[in-house]
Amino acid sequence: MMTIDRILFPSAEPSEPFTLFTLFTLFTPSRPSPLMLPMQIPADSKQLAQLYQRGEAVLPGGVCSSTRRNKAWDSPVYAQKADGSRFWDLAGREFLDFSMSHGATLLGHNPPCLQQALQTAWDHGILCSMDTPFHIELAEELCRILPCAEQVRFTNSGSEATLHALRLCRAASGRDKIIRFFGHFHGYHEFTYIAGHPPADQLDAQPPYRESAGIPESMAELIIPIQYNDFEALETAVSTHAHEAGTLLIEPVVYNCGCITPVPGFLEAARELANQHDLILFFDEIQSFAKASPGGAQQDFGVTPDICTIGKSLGGGLPLSVIAGRTELMQLYAPTGPVAHSGTFNAPLTSILSGLAFVDQIKRPGFWKTINGLGDVLFAELDAIARRSTVPVVFQHHGSRFGIVFGTREPVTNYSQALVHDPEHMLEFCRQTTQRGVYFHDYGGSPCHHGYSLAHSLTDIHQALEAVEDSLKAMA
Repeated sequence: MMTIDRILFPSAEPSEPFTLFTLFTLFTPSRPSPLMLPMQIPADSKQLAQLYQRGEAVLPGGVCSSTRRNKAWDSPVYAQKADGSRFWDLAGREFLDFSMSHGATLLGHNPPCLQQALQTAWDHGILCSMDTPFHIELAEELCRILPCAEQVRFTNSGSEATLHALRLCRAASGRDKIIRFFGHFHGYHEFTYIAGHPPADQLDAQPPYRESAGIPESMAELIIPIQYNDFEALETAVSTHAHEAGTLLIEPVVYNCGCITPVPGFLEAARELANQHDLILFFDEIQSFAKASPGGAQQDFGVTPDICTIGKSLGGGLPLSVIAGRTELMQLYAPTGPVAHSGTFNAPLTSILSGLAFVDQIKRPGFWKTINGLGDVLFAELDAIARRSTVPVVFQHHGSRFGIVFGTREPVTNYSQALVHDPEHMLEFCRQTTQRGVYFHDYGGSPCHHGYSLAHSLTDIHQALEAVEDSLKAMA
């Protein structure tokens, strides 16, 4: 009779009887060693240079995302650890962080509430591609917090969220064209990476300027770009193109262009025009969500869109974004409607639990007392530093994030005005602050945005202010 040892080992002579315990141990994976994946920290500058070379050999530019190649440093920023308001690079240098993962780690690096969330996810088996009661709980919380939210769908990145939301808007309106604004950023996909940040001589380009190679010209023909905060341009675009454009797409606070806020009445005018001409008003709040209030810019400025996207800080540092809107719009997503939206990695449990931890924090009054208190000190002093500086610069802010525009002392209210910005000054500023132990991400020299977190202290704020002022003096 064929025994199990002969089935498993047909050509071997077993040295001892085969038992059920033997079978169990054979097919039971052993627990991994806690040191199974230790980070390899270069011991000296030679090894660090070799690591850069290894990275460049297998990663374009040595990085996993284009802007992670720090132009001011002329190298990637490889980190070994982050905690609270600080991170350490592979050379062992400690930096006070004023990027904070481009706004994603608003709770700080490595907050205890996220450690607890990840442990809970581990306890439940790191469920992937399955929904849980936690998903419903977070959706309910967001519907209570966001003025426009009656239903939500989860995604991972902000680019995913805007892509799928625009598909929904086109299905709902029956019109393919999108009215958008110069300077606003809505992700890197073909739907919107057009006419966001064109060179000055391409503002009037037809079809509109494509911001990357590989975007078909036919996609650009679906974009109608105009200046932000320009009432006449807005009214003209809507009245002229309402027959073919079904979506009015707005980033209410333009963080990627020096932090431009809406002038009084502009969002209200957009809401009224959208109503008059049957356009879907879409607020892209991937960045502005929870920067000044729990409900984002729609709460801050008192204007409710038909649909919005939020993200960036929602996952506390894990990938999590949301499409939120009126029920009649959201019901167009399958399986209740004809608009496809699915994905194996939509809303993994780790991100959902981190989102619940984040929402729990921003619902606490103490959170906003800390965030707003730090901002009151930081922004008043930055304005004073700008007035004293011989280098023309303006700091613009909304909530916990701010922009830096070199080359002017006047407020910047639209993209054309932001074109005065001097990229070389920005890069030198980042080099100078690096020398003083404060990290500002350079974004290739563009005005963009910077910020602090719940983990920052008043001592951190004063350290940053001193570094900013001393850096500007060194640049004079």
